[in-house]
Amino acid sequence: LLAISGMVLAVNVLFAIVFLFTGGIANARPGSFADAFFFSVQTLGTAGYGWMYPQSRAANVAVTAESIASIVVVALATGIVFTKFSIPVARLEFARNVVVYLQDGVRTLAIRLANRRGNFIVEAQVRVTFIRGEKTIEGIFFYRLYDLPLVRDRSSAVGRSWLILHRIEKGSPFEQLTAESVRSADVELSIAINGIDGTTHQTLHARHRYLPEDFRFGERFADMLSFRPDGRLQLDYAKLHETVPAAY
Repeated sequence: LLAISGMVLAVNVLFAIVFLFTGGIANARPGSFADAFFFSVQTLGTAGYGWMYPQSRAANVAVTAESIASIVVVALATGIVFTKFSIPVARLEFARNVVVYLQDGVRTLAIRLANRRGNFIVEAQVRVTFIRGEKTIEGIFFYRLYDLPLVRDRSSAVGRSWLILHRIEKGSPFEQLTAESVRSADVELSIAINGIDGTTHQTLHARHRYLPEDFRFGERFADMLSFRPDGRLQLDYAKLHETVPAAY
């Protein structure tokens, strides 16, 4: 809104200076910037002329130029507003930490997120990339990217929450990592999610990253689901970030 207001104000000031130079505005006080400015506002806003109106060829040429400029300004302003409000917001909230614990006897890395939109994200897909600083045998430092295989990397519809799991098995970049080695290493975990808004059918994107201090070994996420007195399940978003001790 400020950008649009500033653009309109700048155009009016510019043409006010032009009208001061050309003159030819009936009933405008000679040399009055205020009269020239308000005449420019009437022209740009197509409000219609009243007390002041163009009466010379130069003034009419300037009015024509400002009328063309007004079309461009309105088109740009409309495009900016439409773009601003038409871009969907994913509104996916990620838990503050990544946890590593035993699940079904296998060390598992888990990431949790919650859908705060109030509708479904359909055909959701997630990609988790582990980034680690390494050196080649020639001693050249670079960042190596590992795409982590997930227990489930897509969901037909994400309505409430999603627990993203990577089983730390042979070949996993986490196979030899411990809590101490992660904190001292140059590592990062990047999560990218895309899907389709279930209401508007627009594509949604969300991205999050975790740094070494965000990893929690020997902990799991606290349960968000609980039963109401009437027997129905409820999801407590307040527990999204909570963790509890777990076998590791």
